[in-house]
Amino acid sequence: MKKDYPVPAGYLERETEVKKSRFIARVAPVSSREEVKDWLEQAHQDHPDARHICWAYQIGRPGSAAEAGMNDDGEPSGTAGKPILNVIQHKDMGDVLVMVVRYFGGIKLGAGGLVRAYAGAAESVLSAVDRVVQKPMVDVLVLLSFADEQPLRHWCEMNGASVESVDYGASVRAGVLVPEDQVEAFGAFCDAHKLDYSLER
Repeated sequence: MKKDYPVPAGYLERETEVKKSRFIARVAPVSSREEVKDWLEQAHQDHPDARHICWAYQIGRPGSAAEAGMNDDGEPSGTAGKPILNVIQHKDMGDVLVMVVRYFGGIKLGAGGLVRAYAGAAESVLSAVDRVVQKPMVDVLVLLSFADEQPLRHWCEMNGASVESVDYGASVRAGVLVPEDQVEAFGAFCDAHKLDYSLER
């Protein structure tokens, strides 16, 4: 089953400047702690001279996230990771990681200034990133003849479904991912073409 809440459509980066300090905010879709780690390693490789790389993430449905985390990376406690996480939660988005890379500009910002700067950087990138909502999907196994494969693929293209696997034997076995709200229509299509199908719930 896929998720039915907004997630970032992809990776995006935005840069802001506050009193000569550069704040480079990155957003990326993540679905595990491993992916968070990979993105953070990449950020450290890309910016080895940065003073701080602060971050926050939320995995799962917004409002009841299965997992969340944050890190101030040497900034005063509560001035970086928490403001970033607050912005993520306010944006009502799941499976999201925001990293903010800071290059110190020589002027101290103070605790309030840091909170505003990190929140502003997170806001700038989260406002710009496209969102996608993944609809709940159902796996369906279909038995069909070679002649029926093209009509099946055409139906899938027109209705947001996808043929995930095809095994060619005496008959053709296809694994199809169908949007939950299209299962009934898919059943009608199979019945009309006299195809055997079973839902793998």
